[in-house]
Parts: sequence; structure tokens; C-alpha cells
Amino acid sequence: MTLLILVAFLLIIGLVLLYSTSAYNGRVKFHDPAYYFKKQLFAAALGMLALYAVSCMDYHLITKFAFPVYISSLLMSSVVLIFGQEYNGSKRWLALGPLSFQPAEYAKVAVVIFLARIISQSKKPVESLGFMVRTMLVLMPIVALVGTNNLSTAIIILGIGVILIFISNPRYLPFVGVGAAGLGMVSIFLGMESYRLERLAIWRDPEKYEKGFQTIQGLYAIGSGGIFGKGLGSSLQKLGFVPEAQNDMIFSIVCEETGLLGACLVIGIFGLLIWRLMVNAVHAPDLQGGLICAGIMGHIALQVILNISVVTNTIPNTGITLPFISYGGTSILFLMSEMGLALSVSRQTGCGKN
Repeated sequence: MTLLILVAFLLIIGLVLLYSTSAYNGRVKFHDPAYYFKKQLFAAALGMLALYAVSCMDYHLITKFAFPVYISSLLMSSVVLIFGQEYNGSKRWLALGPLSFQPAEYAKVAVVIFLARIISQSKKPVESLGFMVRTMLVLMPIVALVGTNNLSTAIIILGIGVILIFISNPRYLPFVGVGAAGLGMVSIFLGMESYRLERLAIWRDPEKYEKGFQTIQGLYAIGSGGIFGKGLGSSLQKLGFVPEAQNDMIFSIVCEETGLLGACLVIGIFGLLIWRLMVNAVHAPDLQGGLICAGIMGHIALQVILNISVVTNTIPNTGITLPFISYGGTSILFLMSEMGLALSVSRQTGCGKN
């Protein structure tokens, strides 16, 4: 029950903040200040249906289809490279009639289900280095496919894999090697495209580059919000100064309009959600359920940390959205499906009553 309340609270706050942030862009581009809000509301409604449907299912039944789910994510990630719609130089969307779909969001859920299945069903010792290497190698195809045009999501998928292996493994030392291998993979992907190396240079000195404009304006928004903020709807930076403010830079507008207090409230709710997922993982009836909740927890935690780090220019810009708050129908739909999966696990334990 606590998990459901936190999700509902985040969803409502996210819709309010999205409307406030996107009203200007909606009016300018589509002559409708509620354009983005209505599309997000529709996706949220579908997401609630998905949450309810998945939560009523036995998660063991879902994990029985782990291999087809993973293979389908590989196929869709391959198709998007050939037939995907391009936006800002990256092919990340597949068109389904009037709707667009991001296979990378589906891949996150697929990886959680797939890894929970193969780790929990392994007949070989999970603490062996061989098991760790084999598990990571199985994960590499989806990381490589997604990372071709979406490095940020590839990093999250890789992070989910490392977290699940770490949780199931009582040893610590092998993870030094895993961390080194992960850094090596990231370095390779950075070198594959010149724009990724350019982002590193912009991060170091955003004022020196024209593309650093978004970062600088985002920092202006954060600084001008002060402690209490300017009030909902009163942001100046969203009036074209922060491009596409309703997407991955929305946290800067949250800081400007609601101030430090509002930003801390949002971070606090995310903290409670992550804590609740951790409790579900600890009290899960079996390893498979625990790994599912831990994988979802890792996904949310990584995405929140990376998004806020980008907005505050702590790390280079990666294009990661803020869960439940940034605009994105595909993201909301699969986030809600993940929450339904976590509720399915908690429903079989005492956690569902807390």
C-alpha cells in the first residue's frame, strides 16, 4: 500500500510540474498550453491500467516468459537502428501509427525480468567469476544495441546488471574487475561518436561552447529559485531559455519554481520510493522476487541520480529523463508496469499490507 501511495503521489506531482513547465512550449508549438500535459495524462492512465494488470499477476508467471521478453527487446532495438525515427541526431523511436515508442524503455524492464530469471534459476554457484562473466556477456548484446544511439540508457541497463549480480553474490573483490570492464565499455561507446566526446568538453567548460547554453540556463534556473522558489508557473527560464524544458532538464525548472524546498521534497519522495522497493526486495518470498524488486530499485535510483547530476552539471549531459516527472509517454507506461511488478511481489508477502 505504501508503494502504491508513493507512486500515485509522484505521478500527481509529476503531472502538475509538467503542466507548469510545458505550458509555454505547448502554446508556442501547438497553440495548446495543455498539449504535453494531455499526452502525459493519457500515458499515465494507460500506465495505471498496466500497473493494475501486472500487479494482479503472479510474477513467477511473468518470469517464465523472460527469454521471449529479452529476445523481443533485442529485436526491437535492432529494428529501431534501421527504421527508427531520428530526433536530435539519434534514432530512438519506432512509429506505431500516430504513436511513437521507445524500445530502450522496454529494454530496461526486459533486462530486470531476464536477469532475475537466469540468476535465480542458475544451477552453478553465483559467486564464481565465471558466472559473473557469463551473465554480463549475455547482457552485452542489448547494451551494445541500445548504446549505439542511447548511451545513457545503455549505462542504466549495465548498472542494473551489475546491481543484480552484486546482490546475488556474497563476494566483493570480483566487482573491481566488473567496474573496470564497465568503464572500458563506456569509453568505447564515447569514442564511437564525436558528439559524445564533445559533451565531455562542454561539461568541463559550458561557457566556451554554443551547445553549453542549455546547461548554463539550467544552472541559472536552479540558482534563481532560491529557497522557496518563484511559484508554480512563474519560471522565466522555461520561456525558451532552457530548450525543451519539459524533458530531461525539467528538474531545473522545478528548482526555479519551487525552490530548494520543492527540490528536496521531490528528492525525498524518490528516496522513500527507493527505500520501499528495497524493503520489498528484502522481504520477498524468494530470490526471484527479491531480484525483481532490487532491479527496479536500481533502475529508479540510477535514473534519478544521473538526471539530477546532469542538471546540476555534476556529470556530462547524457539525456536521461527524471522518472514520473519528465515528459515521455513510453517512459511513464513502462515505469508503471515496473511498479506493478514490484506490487506483484509485495502482494505475496506482508509488505503489501504496509
